[in-house]
Amino acid sequence: MLNYEVCKNWTFPDIVHTYTERDTMLYALGLGFGQDPMDRGALRFVYEKDLQALPTMACVMGSPGIWWRDPRTGADAVKLVHGEQDVQLLGPLATSGTIIARNRVVSLTDKGAGKGAIAVVLRTLIDQSSGQTVAQSRNVTFLRGDGGFSEASGVSDPGPEPLPPLPERPADLEVSYDTRAEAALVYRLSGDVNPLHADPDIAAKAGFDRPILHGLCTYGMGARAVVERVLDHDASRLKRLAVRFTSPVWPGDTVRYELWREGATLLRLRASVDARKTVVLNNGLVEIA
Repeated sequence: MLNYEVCKNWTFPDIVHTYTERDTMLYALGLGFGQDPMDRGALRFVYEKDLQALPTMACVMGSPGIWWRDPRTGADAVKLVHGEQDVQLLGPLATSGTIIARNRVVSLTDKGAGKGAIAVVLRTLIDQSSGQTVAQSRNVTFLRGDGGFSEASGVSDPGPEPLPPLPERPADLEVSYDTRAEAALVYRLSGDVNPLHADPDIAAKAGFDRPILHGLCTYGMGARAVVERVLDHDASRLKRLAVRFTSPVWPGDTVRYELWREGATLLRLRASVDARKTVVLNNGLVEIA
């Protein structure tokens, strides 16, 4: 059973993450930038001339790994699911540098026996050279096998505020991206080496007929849609992207992104795989400058 006191007070060491322009370009290539060699806007993310870092790259920096697997947590790590991701940019993300990442558990919420639990972990990214906080990355994890822990601990935190529902009207903009068959194998080189995304045998044990695409890759492609369709390839204007993960994507899928304008600095986002009539990202919240 999940140990509330141990998990809530888990000590994460500072993580020093050094990255180069090559890493910045590799992250963008993993999201499909550069498929059209004549797209000069996309080249700003995959070519050293006028290179920019896509802000969602912050979500692959300074990860503590799957610490839930430590038996001290008491968690059933096999049943955990990445539920939501929220990255907020507080300063410019350089194309290379060294970041200090500090992780902490914000809350643990018991949904009840048989209903699972929710954990929120916040990661703060600090530029080592300037001391400036660059970004905050919030990860919401659904612990499907750990409901009922409060019966023993007597404690359960309030749950995270849900992302607001999308407008009921048709989207203002949409764009579709064809993912490549090797997309997961490229994206994993940016740091998420979970074999679920590469090894057919591991995928089969998890109930999938083949390796699935990283949810954070689908998430990053959402940032790509905003930067390409709304921000004229100026990534510095993307200040926040929060989404709920609702279904997996397979490499080779075509993913359609819908965007709603809700004022000068706010957009809403949803992503679907129409071939399966499946929503894969929902209730997306986008803040721009």
